[in-house]
Amino acid sequence: MTTHSPAETRAFGTRLAAQLLPGDVLLFWGDLGAGKSEMTRGIAAGLGVTETVTSPSFTILNVYESGRVPLYHFDWYRLQQVDELWEMGLDEYLGGDGIAVVEWPGQCPEAIPETHLDITITPVDETTREITLIPRGGFRRLTMEEA
Repeated sequence: MTTHSPAETRAFGTRLAAQLLPGDVLLFWGDLGAGKSEMTRGIAAGLGVTETVTSPSFTILNVYESGRVPLYHFDWYRLQQVDELWEMGLDEYLGGDGIAVVEWPGQCPEAIPETHLDITITPVDETTREITLIPRGGFRRLTMEEA
């Protein structure tokens, strides 16, 4: 899947949200500025979240409960060890009653659940992004149309 603007990346996230179910875990892979937060904003819009969606860079987790299911937006970039996640009750959020989006999952690979959807966002140029979805551990296949 290719998007050509931040708006298209958000729109892709909105379409993806229509297929998400409570308990789904999405792992976002991509460099700084790749579009992970933009896609999360689209997912939030697709879930009906009314709050402003911001990156949880310093808080590790932002919870949005105004949509059809809760959205748990993680940023593991600043984590030093997985114990920080367990102390905040990670097990309640990953695979729980909402949709969990994790940016920078490679920081704590031991916390990644077996069943998840890998989403890799690769910048091609200033605005174009290649987006790849790979279901892992029995995550169901999704049907995504081109933007």
